Parts: sequence; structure tokens; C-alpha cells
Amino acid sequence: MPTPNAFGARASLGPGLPDLYRLSALAASGMRLGVDLGRSPVTLKILLENALRHAGGGIVREEDVATLASWRPGGTGEAEVPFMPSRVVLQDFTGVPAVVDLAVMRDAMAALGGDPARVNPLVPADLVIDHSVQIDAWGGAGAFGFNVTREYERNGERYQLLRWAQTAFRDLRVVPPGTGIIHQVNLEYLATVVADREDDAGRVAFPDTLVGTDSHTTMVNGLGVLGYGVGGIEAEAVLLGQPLYQPMPRIVGVRLTGELPPAATATDLVLTITELLRAFGVVGSFVEFAGDGLAGLALADRATISNMSPEFGATATLFPIDDETLAYLRLTGRSPERVDLVERYAKAQGLWREPGAGPEFDALLELDLATVEPSLAGPRRPQDRVALAGIADNFRAAYPATLGVPAMTIEAGGQTAEIGHGSVAIAAITSCTNTSNPTVMVGAGLLARNAVARGLRVSPTVKTSLAPGSKAVTGYLERAGLMAPLADLGFALAGYGCTTCIGNSGPLDEPVAKAIEGDELVVAAVLSGNRNFEGRIHPLVRAAYLASPPLVVAFALAGRVDVDLTTQPIGIGDDGRPVMLADIWPAPAEIRSVIGTSIDPELFRQTYAVVFEGDERWKALPIPSGDRYAWDPSSTYIAKPPFFDGLTAEPAPLTDIVGARVLALLGDSVTTDHISPAGSIAAWSPAGQWLQAHDVAPLDFNSYGARRGHHEVMMRGTFANIRLRNRLVEGKEGPYTVHLPDGEQAFIYDAAMRYRDEGVPLLVIAGREYGSGSSRDWAAKGTTLLGVRAVIAESYERIHRSNLVGMGVLPLQFLPGESRASLGLTGRETYAI
Repeated sequence: MPTPNAFGARASLGPGLPDLYRLSALAASGMRLGVDLGRSPVTLKILLENALRHAGGGIVREEDVATLASWRPGGTGEAEVPFMPSRVVLQDFTGVPAVVDLAVMRDAMAALGGDPARVNPLVPADLVIDHSVQIDAWGGAGAFGFNVTREYERNGERYQLLRWAQTAFRDLRVVPPGTGIIHQVNLEYLATVVADREDDAGRVAFPDTLVGTDSHTTMVNGLGVLGYGVGGIEAEAVLLGQPLYQPMPRIVGVRLTGELPPAATATDLVLTITELLRAFGVVGSFVEFAGDGLAGLALADRATISNMSPEFGATATLFPIDDETLAYLRLTGRSPERVDLVERYAKAQGLWREPGAGPEFDALLELDLATVEPSLAGPRRPQDRVALAGIADNFRAAYPATLGVPAMTIEAGGQTAEIGHGSVAIAAITSCTNTSNPTVMVGAGLLARNAVARGLRVSPTVKTSLAPGSKAVTGYLERAGLMAPLADLGFALAGYGCTTCIGNSGPLDEPVAKAIEGDELVVAAVLSGNRNFEGRIHPLVRAAYLASPPLVVAFALAGRVDVDLTTQPIGIGDDGRPVMLADIWPAPAEIRSVIGTSIDPELFRQTYAVVFEGDERWKALPIPSGDRYAWDPSSTYIAKPPFFDGLTAEPAPLTDIVGARVLALLGDSVTTDHISPAGSIAAWSPAGQWLQAHDVAPLDFNSYGARRGHHEVMMRGTFANIRLRNRLVEGKEGPYTVHLPDGEQAFIYDAAMRYRDEGVPLLVIAGREYGSGSSRDWAAKGTTLLGVRAVIAESYERIHRSNLVGMGVLPLQFLPGESRASLGLTGRETYAI
């Protein structure tokens, strides 16, 4: 098929430069599309170029281009438009199931008499292994090496699968473990902003676009790259050359004015924006930033904001390309030719940020950066921002039963220490959200240096860790002499990966864990992550607060969250005098000076020169051979899933749902962590019992996330969160339900299997924001395998709804103004659909 050129839009960008598909050709089109490129949001222009470039190629129609070109503020209609991303990124927790699905597709192809090798990605993909490392060791120089060793011991079989995939499938690259976090690697290295490739008509340039199997794929939006998270099912469709179909975009603008105060960080800003946008309502919308305030906002600050798009509900959060974008590309070692192409293309296509009134949006919010104050978010949701001065009151209000209860004394780490309600049990500098930002990382290092100089120390009851998203971070911290003071306070390097942010916080010190369990203490985690849902960070830690890296260090020193660090001392110095947070907080000028002398392009070039090679352990892994994966029936990590069993060339007809029972009756804000947890597996749980029955000791359980290649574990882990509240079993938290009509209480998995044997289809009923959180395809796959045919909720998060559809589960919605409560539903009825 010849290269498509709908509307005659293809033209040269200039002498010696690639072609482009000119958006301006649409204004002159004979179809009289009437597109106003001058006032259109950048988000729309990228989607429009994507449709224009693919129009006439057999999937995207000229009518789709016309639909996008007809976008007007406030005029979003019901039409769906195609989007064909230029690449896909995956992390290992979601990437392993995707590879397993591709492998079983090859088996299905062979069973139908086809060539299994034809099942191959048609879109380039990068898989970054970052979700498997756990904080088993912490606080010392040997922590990193120990944790990597344990990671390979636990995950060697999964990593062999990925090594096989790297050789068996075209256009699939794997970034080995111990390298970095997917979104930071994407930001610092993989993203091109403007891509180019050869086709039948020559070389063509186009906006770098992507989807990822992680909801925080949006981080790269800060670089001007449109990308967002999708479920693994949708990602597999994109890999196989299918478009994503989405409604005409609702684009919400946020105009920034002013400058951040000296004491405020990018973390404080993103928590403020999360609160603002959650309250306004941007679920399913694209957010785009504009305004004069962007001029003073560093690229890393923009990336921090874009990273938390899922937390405020947006599909994506785009920043336009400008001089700051180019400066970041140069700083991170991109070639001069790439930087020049980005500038020329962005200016030619109207993607460049220009001063003035800016684009028109469906809705416009304003934020004066000068109003941002030091903040945290918690103790259960990222949108629940609280000012630093109000954190003590926030904790007491959330857990009133803790008031007036004295602390207890325990022996920990060879020392006598106090622990009680409000104690900090985990303090983690973690997650690409903040470790990608040199300002807050250098700030944390300088605060640690100042604290050590005053003689401050961290209590042994606090588990401390540093797990950045890139080796470049430890590179510049070493150059600046800041790794040593961080390590002195227990923030020694523990790994390069997601760790505590996704629940891989590892065990607490045994005396600490016993004290928490024995006295039912409500203790807290303070982390520089992006999510703090109940039960996510650690099973024993009830409260969790998101904070900037400097504040993580500060609360580790304070040892408590029920303290006002704006008026109360953070500790007592070695001179016997109280030390205030303000006494050790680094000045912005010093942070800028350290960054200027410690970070340069060569640091990033060295970091990423061998990004795909891996260490000796990675290189020594045996690589299975062959076009088809050799399934090991004894494996407890990788198994051939049943999704393609009985596959026929023609799909089976749809059937009605009759006599259905409710498996779970749930409330609002049920996250994918509640539906399919990623963290530790309890020995008493159905998944734990299955593993023990297959000779896996509890010490070797690993996590649910690491077991996503095995459906027997994952279906037993569905709705297995220890904080799940099923209204069918009032007053009890955990993976429980009642079997109906006899009312016998059981594990959700056991009840589902009993219903299956009885031939009874199942439903789940929920409230608002069902399926919020991570883009976790097993939250839909597990739901299907339990026999759930439909979910009825008041509203859904976008990714989980799509995953349910992809797995054949009906995502039904109550009519506006109606709910389970308003209709008087108890969950004990039978249903027909």
C-alpha cells in the first residue's frame, strides 16, 4: 500500500530535513474543515496530526480527521476518534502478563493452523524492569547489593521469560533490573519529543506519542510528549497495530501565573494541583497547562505535575514545547540534531508555546503559584492535601481513638526507642514522581547534611530508604557530596526501582512490627511517592502521607507525624538546643548552585550508554529458545492462561445474564489496589494457601505483582486487599463475602468457585470512582476468572472500565442521581441483565 497523504498534507520541513504532515493543509482543505490552529490546544493538534498522518491507510478515515478538526471549546460530542501511538512502554508487573498473553496468542495461532511467528509487535515497545525490587535491607552500604541479589533469587524465572521475549519478538527492547524506573528512563532517555522514521516516500517527522501499561506514563507529558496509561489489554492491541478509540477530547486548561515561594517545592505544587483538579472534576479529560507562570517552571517540575495525572483523574496532562524543553533535552544528553529537529518541527506545526492569550479550552482554571505552601497529602488519598502546619491535626482527626494514648518503649536496632500512635514507621525517598526532580533531591541531600552537622539522628524505629528512578540521581548526589549525609541518616541506596511507592516496602524491623501488631498502633509512612491508598504501602501501616523528599527526611528525623514542624522542634542538636526545621532547610540559591556544578550532559550520556546491557546476573540468565514459549507445568510464576482455551475462528454468541448473585457490595473509591493488590501475599489467604500447597514457603511468596504471570495465584488474589470493605460482611475488612442464599461467610475466591460449580453468574456493585488507581489489567482479568459478568457502579476510572470491556465484563452505570442506596439494594437480591 502506498504511503497515505490525505489532504495533500505531506511536505518537506526544509533542506536536509524530513517531511511532515502539515496541519496547515487542513485549513486550505477542499472539505472546508474550518480548523482554527491558532487557538487550538496543543493536545488537539497532536491528536489531529496523528489522524492526518494515518488517514487513508486503511484504519483511519478522512472523516475521523474532519471530526477532530471540528473541535470547538465546549462542543465535545459523542463521536469517537482513533489514536495510533508511535510506541509502547511497559513495566515488568504489567509487562510479564502482556508477554504471557502474546506467547499464548502464538499457541492459539498454531492451534488454528497458522504460523505462530506472525504474532509480533507492529509498534516498537520498551519494557523496563522496575517493579520487582523490594526493600529487604535498608540503611546501610550493603543494602543495594543485597536487595538486587534477592530480586534475582525471587524473579529469575520471570526474567528468563522476558529474556526469551526480547529475542522471540521483533521491536521489543528490555531495560534490565537495577537500572531505573520506567517513567524516569522514558523522560531522560527514551522520549524523542519529535520522532522520525523512513517510509516508502522517504523520511518523515512526527510527534513522539505513546501509551504505557502504567498509569503514570503521563510523566512524559511534561516534556511535551503525549502519552498516557492504558490497560495491558489495550496495550497489546496497540502492539498488534490496532488504534485506540476514544471520545472527542474534553480539554481543560490550567493557566499558571506568578512564581513559587522560596519554601515551596514542585511536590507542594503538584499536591495543590491534585486537590484543585479532583475538586473541579477532570476524569476522562485531557489537561493542558498554559500561562506566563510556565516560564519559571523547570522541566522536572512539569514532569512531576504530569506524573500525577491519574491522581487527579486526567487522561493526560500536557505541557507545550518551549525553550525549557530544549534546555532539558540538551542537559540530558540528546543530540544537537534531535534538539534542532524538535524546535523546527514544533514551531512549524504550532506546538511551540507562544506568549500571549494562549489556546482556547473546554474549561479554564487559574492558579497563582505564589499561593502554594509546603504540603503533604493523606492519610489515605493523594488528593487530600494538608498544609505542613496542619499535619498533626489532620492525623488526630483521621484517627481520633489515638488521642491521649502514651507511647511505649522498645528495643530496636540495639537502642531503646519510643513508638506509639503517630510514629513514623517508614520514611522513603522513592518514586519517579520526585526522584526525577534534581531540585527536591538536592534539597533532601542538603537538609540531611545540615541535620547531621547539628547532630540530629533518625530513630531506629523508622525504616528509611532511598530508591531513585535513575542512576543519574546517585551520580549527581555523589558529585555533590550528598550521598554520605543521606546515608548517615539511613537513606543509603536501597535500589533503583519503584519499591515503597508500589508497596514493595519490605519487612519492618521485628520489634517494631510486634509493637504495632501487639498494641494495634496506628503508625505512618511518609514517602515521596504518588499514591497512599489504604493497605498499599505496608499492611501494618495505616496512615500514609505523600511529601517532598526534603520533608521525608524531616519527618524521619522528627519520628512522628502528629507534630507541627513549623512551630515545634524537629529534634535536639548535639549542643542540647532545639533544632527547628527552618534552621536546616536549604536556601533555593544553594540548591541551584549545587545543581549547576553537579549535573551536566555527560552524566546522562554515561548513565544511558549501556542501558540495555544489564549486570552479570542478567547476562548469565539462560535464554529459552524457539518461537513458542515452553510452559513449565510446575512453575508458580508463569503459566499458560485460560483466556484462549476453546478459541474458534468465529466468536461465540452473547448470552443474557440470568439469576446472578452479588459477590461484593462495595463503596466509593474502590481502587485497583483493592481489586488486585500488588503487595505482599498473606499465608492465610487463598493465594498463600495455594502457594504453600505447591511447596512455596511464605518467605518465598514474593508479591502479587511478581506473580502476575500465573493466573492461579492472581484469581485467588482478586479482591484480596486486607482493607477491602464488602458491605455483605459488615464490620469486617478483608477478602470476605457471604455465599447466597445460605449466608455462609467465606473468602471471596472460595465463594466464587462455589457459585461457579452451581452455575450462578456474579455481579459486583459499587459506588463512585470504581477502579481508580493503577492501570492494572489483572483487576479485570481476575474479575473475569471469578465468574463476574457485570459491574454496576456510579462511576468508573477510564482505564479500568476499558479493561473490563476488554475482558468481557459489562461496566454498567447507575443513572444520574441514583445509587445502590437510593434504590435500596442490599446485595442479597438476584439479578437479570
